[in-house]
Amino acid sequence: MHPGAIAASQPGKAACTMAASGETVTYQELDERSARLAGLFWEEGARTGDFVAILMENNAHYLEACWAAQRSGLYYTAISTRLSPPEVAYIVTDSGARAVVTSQAMAGVAARTRELCPEVRTWLVLGEGYEEALTRQPARPLPSSAQVEGADLLYSSGTTGRPKGIRRPLPGQPLGTPTPLHLLLTGLYGFSDASVFLSPAPLYHAAPLRFCMEATRIGTSLVVMEHFDPEAFLAAIERYRVTHTQVVPTMFVRLLKLDPAIRSRYDLSSLRCCIHAAAPCPVPVKRQMIEWWGPVLHEYYAGTEANGFVAIDSEQWLAHPGSVGRPLAGVVHVTDDDGRELPPGRPGTIWFEGGGQFEYHHDPAATAASRHPAGWTTLGDVGYLDEDGWLYLTDRRAFMIISGGVNIYPQEAENVLIMHPQVEDVAVFGVPNEDYGEEVKAVVQPRDMALAGPDLEAELLAWCRSRLSPLKCPRSVDFEAELPRHPTGKLYKRLLRDRYWAGHQTRIV
Repeated sequence: MHPGAIAASQPGKAACTMAASGETVTYQELDERSARLAGLFWEEGARTGDFVAILMENNAHYLEACWAAQRSGLYYTAISTRLSPPEVAYIVTDSGARAVVTSQAMAGVAARTRELCPEVRTWLVLGEGYEEALTRQPARPLPSSAQVEGADLLYSSGTTGRPKGIRRPLPGQPLGTPTPLHLLLTGLYGFSDASVFLSPAPLYHAAPLRFCMEATRIGTSLVVMEHFDPEAFLAAIERYRVTHTQVVPTMFVRLLKLDPAIRSRYDLSSLRCCIHAAAPCPVPVKRQMIEWWGPVLHEYYAGTEANGFVAIDSEQWLAHPGSVGRPLAGVVHVTDDDGRELPPGRPGTIWFEGGGQFEYHHDPAATAASRHPAGWTTLGDVGYLDEDGWLYLTDRRAFMIISGGVNIYPQEAENVLIMHPQVEDVAVFGVPNEDYGEEVKAVVQPRDMALAGPDLEAELLAWCRSRLSPLKCPRSVDFEAELPRHPTGKLYKRLLRDRYWAGHQTRIV
């Protein structure tokens, strides 16, 4: 399936509606506009296996750019709108994009990027000649030989260094060929052409983009938020009678910290499935969300690399609190630093056997580092399996703190501190210590910056020590008005940590 197949039977059906403005694109419009843009790419010389880039905020035309590439065998790279022109230029150049689609909102960044990327010939700006360029193209498909499935080529968020392009092989199959994600959405999560899917996160992130693209194959109606706001999210569920949504744990935290009167104001009875991933979810947070919404939460563990998939539903999670599930794709192995498998309960590097293949674009060293001698692949996460094969995440290996030879995973302290009523956001990481090498530091974004100070620090340290071993708790707390968190929920710890390591040698990349 693909949007053209939906348009043939239901041309006026809403494919995508912007949550705040109500601007709607029908399936016929999505099909015709993506066909015109695909024709423009073709006219500019793009052929199967070539690359295009998209630099836009969430808007009603985002998916037509993606579908133009998807329906014509191209790779498409969705770029974060939070990056600077040199950072955008690096991704455009590294991906090998032949064309860039952008918007008026990003025109300033795009103009400066263009100066750094003279090799890119085609720049298309919404509202600045884009419509005219599309109308010059016929709204008919490309020749059948060119109508093959493309794929995304997305870049990591760069939380521990320069972003890496994650390249999967092109399927090489005719447009409309069912995908593995189709089976997950329909079989595991119950998506159908009667569903309404609310996407609150930026579309340049892998999970929102892929879920939205797959949902438009099924005939689901999408509701896309311009920006996430907790109360607006609840209002959108009520207004559009949303049946499915996908979030990250930081969104749960913000929802739970709404005033109870606001939380109870909205009718959420249409919601059948809430999918979450991207970061470990604190057990108390998830338990409160299930108590509020009922057993509609579904969690998965996977990555942009699509090398495996682990899933768990609400009932299973209540029986195994903290687990991210058991594998539905691939076999999970947990090993020590030497690649030897560890027994149940022992944390180590998580590997997938038999999952999808990928490589890091133009980075053979990073690709090699993600491979086990047995041929398994890893995302760099640490966790453990229990006796029954349920997987539990511990943290990213890059974030592990080694203090006096003891491994400390900061996610544990973060999960405790985020539940304090005065904490809006928190990051825990290692900072230099002359005696132990590293010590545990917390940087907290308080709900009220006026309360930041020694009294709140002492209260937070006591809160943590009453719930965790003192070894795992921060020795000190600093306060920031806002932490550098990506809209997808990922925290840029490196930006915080680098301040403390300036002038010191650090083992962490």
